[in-house]
Amino acid sequence: MRHKGFRWAFVATGLSIVAVGVYFVVALQLSEPPSGGSWIGYTLGTISAGLIVWLASLGIRKRAVSDGHYSLKAWVSAHVYLGLSLTVLGTLHTGFQFGWNIHTLAYGLMMLVIASGGLGIWAYSVLPHRLSANRGEVTRRQMLDNVTSLDAQLHEAAQPLNRTGAAIVRHSIEDTEIGGGFWQRLTGSYSHCANKQALEDIRRLHDTGPDVDILVKIETLMTQKADALALARRQMRITALLEAWLFVHIPATFALLAALIAHIVSVFAYW
Repeated sequence: MRHKGFRWAFVATGLSIVAVGVYFVVALQLSEPPSGGSWIGYTLGTISAGLIVWLASLGIRKRAVSDGHYSLKAWVSAHVYLGLSLTVLGTLHTGFQFGWNIHTLAYGLMMLVIASGGLGIWAYSVLPHRLSANRGEVTRRQMLDNVTSLDAQLHEAAQPLNRTGAAIVRHSIEDTEIGGGFWQRLTGSYSHCANKQALEDIRRLHDTGPDVDILVKIETLMTQKADALALARRQMRITALLEAWLFVHIPATFALLAALIAHIVSVFAYW
């Protein structure tokens, strides 16, 4: 974002200011705002289409190792700021004329791509710090190993229990999912966690079952496991948030390219 003293931020801002100035100078000479079919509309449309194609090529550039003037850092910085400038250039190109057609669809997809890209900027500026703060000095591997270790201790502690108590402990050990599906990791919703259910069942056994000391030890281990699971799941949720915007940004980009082609073809074929 700060590459070369915000060079690309100034370039994008300058481009937007020039576009706005020229557009309204032209608009003052007409009785209505210039449409996309005017010379200024075609000019802004050509610039916007070129920018969209170039911005979409970032994925190719990221896989090319190179040094020198066009570094990946510069490319990403330009990608961010020139992408934001499309909110101005693309809107002016429309002439503020919208309808239920392929042209408005292309514009809507462009805004969706930009909005999801903005979410990505937020994610990469905030979430890595949260990952580090949540993890502390513990690695992800150590988090998982801690859960495995607690399961082993639970298995050992449950040996003297009767069938009912052993089944509860087995439920915690065998049926607990640390992560789950992507949506579950993204929302952090684990209301049906097997360890949580087993912990509630063990607490109810305190009043009716024998082996109170053993049950207390197992409850302590399950509580520790719940804390270990919460730590690991928070880590997975932050990671999922870091990835989630791409599930919108990338498909929307391909949809935008398809709509852009349809927009251009329809303009030259039917207009």
